[in-house]
Amino acid sequence: MLYDLNIPWSPSTSTADLELILRLSAQLGYNVVALNHSLQAPLPFKIENPLPKLPLQAPTTSTTKDAAPPRIPTVLHRATVSFSDPSQNQQLRKAAMAYDILAMRPQTEKAFQAACLTVEEASIISLDMTARLPFNLRPKSCMAAIERGLHFEIGYGQAIAPDADARARAHFAGNVAQLVRATRGRGIIVSSEAAPAMAMALRPPADVLNLLAVWGLSPERGREALGSNPRAVVANEGIKRRGFRGVVDIVSVADRPEGEKRPDENDGQATESTTIGKKDNKKRKNGEGNSTGGGTGEGQPLSKRQAKKLKLAALREKAEEKGSRS
Repeated sequence: MLYDLNIPWSPSTSTADLELILRLSAQLGYNVVALNHSLQAPLPFKIENPLPKLPLQAPTTSTTKDAAPPRIPTVLHRATVSFSDPSQNQQLRKAAMAYDILAMRPQTEKAFQAACLTVEEASIISLDMTARLPFNLRPKSCMAAIERGLHFEIGYGQAIAPDADARARAHFAGNVAQLVRATRGRGIIVSSEAAPAMAMALRPPADVLNLLAVWGLSPERGREALGSNPRAVVANEGIKRRGFRGVVDIVSVADRPEGEKRPDENDGQATESTTIGKKDNKKRKNGEGNSTGGGTGEGQPLSKRQAKKLKLAALREKAEEKGSRS
């Protein structure tokens, strides 16, 4: 499966443009896409998800009534929070519950270090590659983030958009090469970041792999950036929201085979024998069922104390018999 986890959305996005880019994504082979809503920190106390619910009803141009509806990929909701101070992240947990995926875009070196080392709610670190970054992408920080399960995002639509100038493309190539060196090509996801109004910035997977190869990412890592890495993000985010404490996720319950009974549906004989056995054990524990005078019932083994009493009684009887004879 192929993933595109960054299709920018804003309240001004028209329904026609959104339907166009979703249908184009499906035609190019993408199975899962994510609509991205950009937010600025600090976040408000009450966070609502304004993204439209999909699938949308696309306009039909065919005159036949039985025409199949246009195919669109699976659509997720994503929020990208831009922040410059780690103290502005108090509402990240609420934002994570309102969206399917949460990403962070740090603006300062302090914010980048916090995103790599301490922030737990986000799963993607998204960077503006068309501008000169105010911090260096050091291997120690990047690898620490990857070990924590975070992924770095490359949006190729920033470089091939019609309004991108030569300086922005130069910054993009340099930043991507720096990120590939710092991460050794691991933990990277590639998204289009193509706005619905510029659907032509969306590229098929083969073209994306060629672009990544030019920027220094090998084809093997490129296929991971389009497939397995974003799939891991979607799966982990789903477990965080559905599972128990983000660890255990119950997918489905297996059906019981026909004819198999539950333990409480056994026949009456087995239940009766079990009940009798429990009663016998209770009597033995309480000392019931023994004969008078400290004896034992039939079929019950003697305890050490009872055997000692019987032995002493037998010795007394022998001594009394010898005394009477003498």
